Amino acid sequence: MDWYPCADEDLLLRTSARFASGLAAPVAGCRWFRDPQRGDIQGELPGWPPGPVHTPRGTGDRAARRTGRALAFGIPLIANLVANLGGASGSPFGSVPTTGRPEERENEVDDFPVMWAAPGTLARTAPWQLDPDRRPQGYTTDLVLTSRRLLFLGTRTGTLGKADVLAQYPRESLAAAQRMRFSEVEADVRLTFADGSWIRLFTGNPDSAQRLTELFEGAADTLAESDLTPGQRDRVTRFLADLPADARPPTFRRLPSGIVLAESRVPVKAGKDLHETHGILMGPSGEAATPQPGDL
Repeated sequence: MDWYPCADEDLLLRTSARFASGLAAPVAGCRWFRDPQRGDIQGELPGWPPGPVHTPRGTGDRAARRTGRALAFGIPLIANLVANLGGASGSPFGSVPTTGRPEERENEVDDFPVMWAAPGTLARTAPWQLDPDRRPQGYTTDLVLTSRRLLFLGTRTGTLGKADVLAQYPRESLAAAQRMRFSEVEADVRLTFADGSWIRLFTGNPDSAQRLTELFEGAADTLAESDLTPGQRDRVTRFLADLPADARPPTFRRLPSGIVLAESRVPVKAGKDLHETHGILMGPSGEAATPQPGDL
C-alpha cells in the first residue's frame, strides 16, 4: 500500500478527489478560485504554478457544449459496483445516477467557484495538485479521512511507490461536508473549514460523496479493521486478493441489521478520476450476508 495511517488513528475513507468542474452550460468545464467578494485569487496562492484563466461561455459555446455533454452522458457509465450481495465480485448494484438540479445558481450557473477563501483562511492552503489544469500528466490525487485528520495524497499513475502527502488538516479544523448533487455523476462535495472558507471537490463516485457527508454528520457506524472478527478479517483478505493491485485500502461499517460492509474502491478507465466500489457483506464469522430492510 502507498500510504498507511498512524497507529493511533483509523482509516475511515479514501477516495479520489480533485477540484470540481462546472456542469451548467455557461460554466461547463470551468472553475474559479474566489475570495468572498468574488475576486479571482489564483494569482495570490503561494507556490501555485500558473493555470488557465477561464471565462464564462457565450451562447454558441454553450450550444456546442450541450451537444457534447449529451453524447458523453449517453454512454452508460458503471460508477458504482458492490460485490457479493449473494453473487460474484463486481455485480452491479443500483442505477447510474443523474446530475441533479442546480442548488445555488450564483455558484453553479452564473459562476463556479471551487475555492471560497478570504486571506489567511485554510481553504487557501489546499494543494495546487488538486487542479487538473495544473498537476503533472499522469498524477492523481486522493482524499483520505481518518479518525483524527483529513489528508490529500498524490500518486503517479501506474506506480506503487509511496504517496506524496500534499496537505493535512486536523478533524477539528473542518466544519462540514455537503454533497452537491448538481455535478458529474452527483459526486461533488463541498468541504467547509471551521473558519468558513471552503473548497468544492469531485470525489469520483456518488457513494464516496455520500459516505464522506455521512462521516462528517456522524451518521455512519464506522469500524476499524481491528474491530473485525478473525473470520471477517480472513474473508477481507480473500476479497482483496480478487481485486486489482491498485485497489484502495478497504473501509468497514456496521449496518443497522448488524452485518458488516467492507468496501474498496478501484480506479476505472471509463473516465478520468472515476472509480467503482467493490464490497462484501459479512456476518459475524465472515460468512456472506444478505442486506436487510434499511441497510442499504
